[in-house]
Amino acid sequence: MSHFMAEFLGTALLILIGDSTIANVCLKKSKAFGGGWNVIALGWGFGLMIPIFIFGGISGAHLNPALTISLAVIGLFPWAEVPTYIVAQFLGAFVGAVLVWLEFLPHWAETEDKTTKLSVFCTQPAIRNTVANFISEIIATFILVFTVLAIMGNEALGNFAPMLIGFVLMAIGMAMGGTTGYAINPARDLAPRIAHLVLPIAGKGDSDFGYAWIPVVAPIVGAIIAALTYNTVFI
Repeated sequence: MSHFMAEFLGTALLILIGDSTIANVCLKKSKAFGGGWNVIALGWGFGLMIPIFIFGGISGAHLNPALTISLAVIGLFPWAEVPTYIVAQFLGAFVGAVLVWLEFLPHWAETEDKTTKLSVFCTQPAIRNTVANFISEIIATFILVFTVLAIMGNEALGNFAPMLIGFVLMAIGMAMGGTTGYAINPARDLAPRIAHLVLPIAGKGDSDFGYAWIPVVAPIVGAIIAALTYNTVFI
């Protein structure tokens, strides 16, 4: 399997599990309706853990353009492969979002709130404040990327690495996900947001592209800072 296909399928699986968890908890007449924030955090954690187990040995399972770019910045990944990975990640995230729409097809019409439907696909801040939202995404992404680099740099962890990374994402969601919805991944937010725009979702509203630049730019900034910090401390 090529690196492109591994990143494509891995990111699609990440979005399918993660966004389906949100849909399960938030869409009316789902049997898991009202399951709460901790269920969402757990779903995203396992949603990251599973594709890393499957595709980590093939492409490294970046599944996140911010991680790919940050690794290239510190010389741990070739710049020549960055575009291939990013395209695969965005396409995978879009396909994953389409599958979520299909999985919950009857439930969109049963859910009146347009904001709830958008939140299944992409993030929205609890309090809309550009500076605060940007900082929140930087901090959360810094923790993710710095911890991922530390875990992957510890050979003693071996096969436990994917599980630990999944737990890290769960912890981030439970600890600080309530401010912006913790995108911490440009593909995770922008590609499903585009899917929300183009799909015939019953009763949908605006896709909020005015906010969309924050979960794209801030994670890249946070990831680069994390990689540079890791490079300074450990290498």
